[in-house]
Amino acid sequence: MKTTTFLLMCGVVLSFSQAQSEGEETTVEEEHVELFTTPTTRLAAATSDFGYNLFRSLASRDTTTNVFLAPISVSAALTQLSMGGSELAERQLFRALRFHTLQDPQLHNTLKDLLASLRSPGKGLSIAARLYLARRLRLNQEFLALVEQQYGVRPKALPVGGKDLKEINDWVSQETGGKVQRFLAKPSSRNPSVNTVSAAYFKGRWVTRFSNSGVMEEFQVDGAAPVRVPMMQQDNYPVKMGADSDLSCTIAQIQMQNDVSMFIFLPDEVMSNMTLLEESLTAEFVQDLSMTLLPAQVSLTLPTLRLSYSTDLLPLLSDLGLTDWMENPQLEKISTQAAKLTSVNHKVIMETAPEGDQYPGAMSTPNHLSYRVDRPFLYLIRDEASGALLFIGRVVNPKDLRI
Repeated sequence: MKTTTFLLMCGVVLSFSQAQSEGEETTVEEEHVELFTTPTTRLAAATSDFGYNLFRSLASRDTTTNVFLAPISVSAALTQLSMGGSELAERQLFRALRFHTLQDPQLHNTLKDLLASLRSPGKGLSIAARLYLARRLRLNQEFLALVEQQYGVRPKALPVGGKDLKEINDWVSQETGGKVQRFLAKPSSRNPSVNTVSAAYFKGRWVTRFSNSGVMEEFQVDGAAPVRVPMMQQDNYPVKMGADSDLSCTIAQIQMQNDVSMFIFLPDEVMSNMTLLEESLTAEFVQDLSMTLLPAQVSLTLPTLRLSYSTDLLPLLSDLGLTDWMENPQLEKISTQAAKLTSVNHKVIMETAPEGDQYPGAMSTPNHLSYRVDRPFLYLIRDEASGALLFIGRVVNPKDLRI
């Protein structure tokens, strides 16, 4: 487990650990603490680590662009796919999904329960995950029924005559309450075989509201002139904070309603290449942060985010150790005919707004702490009850974000 040192001074929160008096050196042997103690939290950690790996792979393709993912929806779709593979194929997919260390005989039931809890009213999260299969395949009805029984959604044969675009877009829109529109902008490939569809929409509510919103302020952009974007601002805002000198960033955890929170990683300098920071992210590291960041009240300024991002994640699967599997996926439980994965389409939409249930409390003494997110940053949305990673993104230029 990574350990850093935090202290609070002059409006900057620096690393966490025991404070040491000047000139005193203390050696503390770190005691290992088991962070994930139930099948649900262990599975949530696995899906999160899969998400961090997938995000790193996507982010490394271009270090200068905005990138967003909802890993839990991708994990749900690929887990459905694993049910159609041979024993070897399942092991290969489970390793990429980080399930191989869980030793959970009820894994599918555990994931089903986790997904149900994340979809509970109030969290602000909608998830869509489904398999679409080529009609030319002689589909195994037992497989279709098994996936439907386990996850409540039946894999579907793609309609003929170019109607697949409308079929998929209508279903994703329905599953996300009409929030994710135009999931696909063009029909699937000419020779589709097995396609995974995953989408997510998130609009969480803050516990503490922002009083000022929509004010246009400058956001610094690496290697370019600043851009003016709408910001939310609030004084005396309660957060948990810390900074990591190794990663050269300040971290804030902002509470949202229904046991959800946002972590923001703000580099000390204006930069779009955050490779070192991205490489540090694991479920264990973030869980450790959640327990050790320090409470503070700050003058908080955040961009008002309204983002949409879509991509085909298929080229990234090789980075997750699935090169051999992609050549020979052995999807024998789906069809006796040869079947291959031909797309891993993914789309996310996320919004932030100033609303919240509570107003910040008054402070008896002036507050000089400030946390201004006015330069490229990395963020993640996390379910605190399970530890599951819901969203992760890198914002290098909010001006480029569009819904």
